[in-house]
Order: sequence, then structure tokens, then C-alpha cells
Amino acid sequence: MSEEVTYADLKFQDSSKTGKIQEFDKFGIKVPPAASHVWRQRAWALTLLCLLLLIGLGVLGSLFYITSKIDMEKLNKLQNFKEELQRNVSLQLMHNMNSSEKIRNLSITLQETATKLCHELYTKIPEHKCKPCPKKWMWHEDRCYIQFMHYETWQKSDKICSDHNASLLKITNKSMLEFIKSLRLYDYWLGLSPRKYKKGYKILDETIISSDWFTRNTNDLDDWMYCGYTDNTYVYHTRCTETKRIICEKLANPVKIESILMSEVPEA
Repeated sequence: MSEEVTYADLKFQDSSKTGKIQEFDKFGIKVPPAASHVWRQRAWALTLLCLLLLIGLGVLGSLFYITSKIDMEKLNKLQNFKEELQRNVSLQLMHNMNSSEKIRNLSITLQETATKLCHELYTKIPEHKCKPCPKKWMWHEDRCYIQFMHYETWQKSDKICSDHNASLLKITNKSMLEFIKSLRLYDYWLGLSPRKYKKGYKILDETIISSDWFTRNTNDLDDWMYCGYTDNTYVYHTRCTETKRIICEKLANPVKIESILMSEVPEA
């Protein structure tokens, strides 16, 4: 019974041999089995994913390039605007400096003109309201002067002048010298520094300008020191405890331009 071979068994064996024969090619090399359908789908999916990634990277690169270009253009515009603004500011500062200089020069010229005009008015009306000195004070150039006819010691005279925000007369330039000589002062204290020793008289001339004018405290004085005074065209020294007349001087205020513009021009 075991020796009986059926048609079905023969057919199975033939098909098995045929399958084994198909596994080798004509050179006797074993042929690998065909890839499954699942792996082909995965390969296509990976390929598509890589393609999408490449496209995404390309899009991102393009966006980055465009954005960088726009930012660079904006930065250049800002830089140009900054430079233009700096140029405008520099030009404006230069213009303002020139304008300030012109205004300053114009102000100086206007002040000088007002001072000259006021001086002309002062010669005709001594107490004109444009006068830059207090009432009863004399005006010469940039100084104001006042005379007191009573007699006082040098130290007391200096105190009286100080109470008027002034000082005893100091002759410090040629114009002032000529003005003082025109007043013909007799027995008036000068603001010369007190001395320990008596000095001979001298003529009231330009040498007085370089004299030692008083700038110290009067508390340093004693009864044995000598002080200078003018007597017409001469300068003498005597005890500071002696009494002489007083003449004070102080800096004049600037002439007020509005006092000129609002004043009436006096008749010639």
C-alpha cells in the first residue's frame, strides 16, 4: 500500500521541483524573492517626504533671503535717514551759531548807538532819564562820579563811598585823567593806598595812572599813615586822620535802549 503513488502526489512533487528550479537563473545564481507591496509603499512615502522637505527648505531659504533683503533695505534707509538728520542738525547748529553771532553783534552795535545818543541827550539835559547813573551823579564814559562838599577823614570818606556801592576816586586811564582835571578839584581825597612815609607832591599827569591804588581793608590803617589827595593839578600826601572833601566813583549801568526810543529829542 505504501508503494502506491497517486496522481496527486506526483503533481505535488513536480510543482515543488519546478518552484525550486525557478529560484535559480541560467547562471546558477539564486534570485532574491520580489519586494513586497508594503515596502514599496514605504519607499514611495519616504521619497515623497524627502521631496517635501527639500521643497520646504527651498521655500524657507527664499523667505529668509527675501526677509534679509527687506531688512537690509530698511537698515540702509535708516542709516541714510540718520546721516541726513545729522547733516540737517549740523547745518541748523551752524545757522543758529551764525544767527546768534549776528544777534550779538547787532545787540552790541545797538547798545553802543544808544549810549552815544544818550550821551548827547545828557549833555543837553543832565538828568535825562536815559542817564545810566543815579540822580545827581556825573556820567563820564563807563563811570559815575559824585562829589560831597563836607570834610571827612580818609577812612570815613572811604566808608561813605562804600555805602553808595562806590569807591574813592581812582584815575586809571588818560580819558579819566582829563575829565578829572576839567573838574578842578580842590582838597579831595584820592583812592591811593595809604603809606607809612610821607611822599613829596607831584603834578597830576599820566604818571598817576600807574600808581598804587587802594584795594585792601581800611581796618589796617593807623593814625600815623599818609593818604593822597588832589589839589587842582597836584597830588599831595597828608595824615589819613586829616579831613578832606570826598569824590566817589562807580561803574555805570548799561544805557537802557527803551529809554532812548521812548524819549523826546530835545530841541537844538
